[in-house]
Amino acid sequence: VQLQASGGGLVQAGGSLRLSCAASGSIFSINAMGWYRQVPGKQRELVALITSGGLANYADSVKGRFTISRDNAKNTVTLQMDSLKPDDGAVYYCTAQGVRIAGAPALFEYWGRGTQVTVSS
Repeated sequence: VQLQASGGGLVQAGGSLRLSCAASGSIFSINAMGWYRQVPGKQRELVALITSGGLANYADSVKGRFTISRDNAKNTVTLQMDSLKPDDGAVYYCTAQGVRIAGAPALFEYWGRGTQVTVSS
């Protein structure tokens, strides 16, 4: 299973960016997909996760500004980021959790390589 993220870049404070991530491989189902972010010297932190049923969980710092959505049929997840702040600048990592793959009874967790988001003040 591979996760391919796109959409990072440089934006001014107050602007918007959209991150997308597609999971590919022999996937039977994915429980949750979403995004974490990390800045140098700090732990990776949750940004937003969404379950296959559409239940979304957001970090307090992004509530009301970010919107996560998902296409279960395509195994894709999108993060719409509005009203960006300099503190939102980080490497954003896509994740797929509780992944059931063809022929395996266990559940797996996968991470993408990360995409840089930079917000200038």
